Amino acid sequence: MEADLFTAAAEERQEKDPAGSPLAARMRPRTLDEVVGQRHLLKPGSPLRRLVGEGGGGPAGPSSVILWGPPGTGKTTLAHVVSRATDQRFVELSAISAGVKEVRAVIDGARRATGGFGKETVLFLDEIHRFSKAQQDSLLPAVENRWVTLIAATTENPYFSIISPLLSRSLLLTLEPLTDDDVRELVRRSLTDERGLGGALTLPEEAEEHILRVAGGDARRALTVLEAAAGAALDKGEREVGLQTLEETVDRAAVKYDRDGDQHYDVASALIKSIRGSDVDAALHYLARMIEAGEDPRFIARRLMISASEDIGVADPGALPIAVAAAQAVAMIGFPEASLTLSHATIALALAPKSNSATIAIREAMADVRKGHAGPVPPHLRDGHYKSAKKLGHAQGYVYPHNQPDGIAAQQYAPDALKDREYYTPTRHGAEARYADAVEWTRKHLGRKRS
Repeated sequence: MEADLFTAAAEERQEKDPAGSPLAARMRPRTLDEVVGQRHLLKPGSPLRRLVGEGGGGPAGPSSVILWGPPGTGKTTLAHVVSRATDQRFVELSAISAGVKEVRAVIDGARRATGGFGKETVLFLDEIHRFSKAQQDSLLPAVENRWVTLIAATTENPYFSIISPLLSRSLLLTLEPLTDDDVRELVRRSLTDERGLGGALTLPEEAEEHILRVAGGDARRALTVLEAAAGAALDKGEREVGLQTLEETVDRAAVKYDRDGDQHYDVASALIKSIRGSDVDAALHYLARMIEAGEDPRFIARRLMISASEDIGVADPGALPIAVAAAQAVAMIGFPEASLTLSHATIALALAPKSNSATIAIREAMADVRKGHAGPVPPHLRDGHYKSAKKLGHAQGYVYPHNQPDGIAAQQYAPDALKDREYYTPTRHGAEARYADAVEWTRKHLGRKRS
């Protein structure tokens, strides 16, 4: 809620004794210019700049915003920067513990502050996706009438977790995952800044890389790990946070894995080949190595989608939807929960029946096209929906398959040069067995000759 005498005293005590609060809290940016990452949201004239009072003012006031992004990308940080920079009344609620009663109290206070003192209110609501529809409804009048300027934070897709009327009255700002360079900048700043470790320790490159892998783009996690390791190093009388101390502190080995080098491609290759070989245990091992090394979950998900078509195909038509759903889920939730989704998809793909017939079929068809084996489209298949098409003989003699007893029209579809060419050779693995029967039946009814 609003700052009171006790809150003010606690903040003053933290300023005098920084070590009394976590490193991540001490290093929280004081201005938008200190924010790491999210440059696309911090341009001049952006909604966040206007919320902190930058800009020319005028009749257009600041807009309510919804901040959507993975954990550790700066949603709460941005709200606190606004609270420090603005002379507006700032109130903070968490949807975990607050309800309609607390929201209405804030709104009543905002209306009194506006009417009595001409002071506008900024309401920061964290975890808004935890609010029910009725609870979110209670915000609408205040946002619509601008009794409060809302800053809401969520890690879940707002189009599924936030009611449409509230979305339409707010600007949706999407926070991007922090890059390694973003987190590295923050870690290095924390080592030297007086609010942080004040130059008391150094961090070798290999230890820094391990922090980045453990953090997985989460700035808060990176600083939590750094602080714990720094404390352990100081207790041992060391002047640097070495890799061994870091591993002991976080109980996590530094996996040898260069995301820009050979290990990146070797382990990814081993994952796909283990899925192709139906060794679910080996596939899970390589998946775990990639996750522990901090690999981008979207990269893993892309590889799984390719595998679903390349190595499984129509032997299990459900494999690709599983992989696509996994990729969508990964993009929405991020690590650590995304590891469950990737495991789900990896297991399903590894144990699915395998067929590369789709891969071979398109490869051979493309090879013929590249060799110039094409030729004109048969006249009866050409477009007949324009003037003079009939005079040219286009679409004349075309037999409509739905009018045939078996739904098959025995007419030539391929160009003359390829009329008897067969690209698809189905296996009888899994669901593809029915495709094998179907292709045999249809080719017979089409009167096709074996090539």
